Amino acid sequence: MTDQYYESKLSANKLKKCYDIASSRVVEYLEAEITHVLTHIDQTDDVLELGCGYGRVLEHLAGRSHMVAGIDSSKSSLELAKVLLQKKSRCHLYQMDAATLGFHDNTFHKTICIQNGISAFKIEPKKLVMESIRVTKNGGKCFFSSYSDKFWKHRLEWFVVQAKEGLLGEIDWNETKKGIIVCKDGFKSTTFREEDFLALTSLLELKAEIVEVNQSSVFCEIDVEK
Repeated sequence: MTDQYYESKLSANKLKKCYDIASSRVVEYLEAEITHVLTHIDQTDDVLELGCGYGRVLEHLAGRSHMVAGIDSSKSSLELAKVLLQKKSRCHLYQMDAATLGFHDNTFHKTICIQNGISAFKIEPKKLVMESIRVTKNGGKCFFSSYSDKFWKHRLEWFVVQAKEGLLGEIDWNETKKGIIVCKDGFKSTTFREEDFLALTSLLELKAEIVEVNQSSVFCEIDVEK
């Protein structure tokens, strides 16, 4: 349900407010993710971001790469992104499902799906990874990130604040436990841990590295070899 939740209840300015009210520790986590990704981006790269929302990450990618494309399933979030990124001429936005990307094979040098997209999209992880690899050039790289267990306290506090602001439903404390946040209106945020990434990339026989960033994110970085 979470993917539909973002489309119908938590898109555009409501989604932006989630980040606007974030604590300093959460902001640190968000900035650390972006900084880590940018260290792998070259000026000649064409970059794809999956689940770009209102353009929070795209703004940074557009300043570092040759061209950046952002896809999201929410029309309203993309409309806000279009306004916020109107001066970024090398940034292109598309309403699209990450499970069936409307791009040719081998289009991008880097494909990025961060801030727990691999869980939040509610797409079968194998399908999401393989589709990302399909549109990434040989020799390129795909980035997926989720939450580190070390960040649980700060993540939970952030979601509690969002619930109090009416951006999410009331937290269901009977169902919420380490790694999983459940709200009484049906929202559910899970976690893709290091062992999950390792099991998935092993199954698909992919060359990948697992990196923890800022004691808040776990990155799975896949080298694309075709």
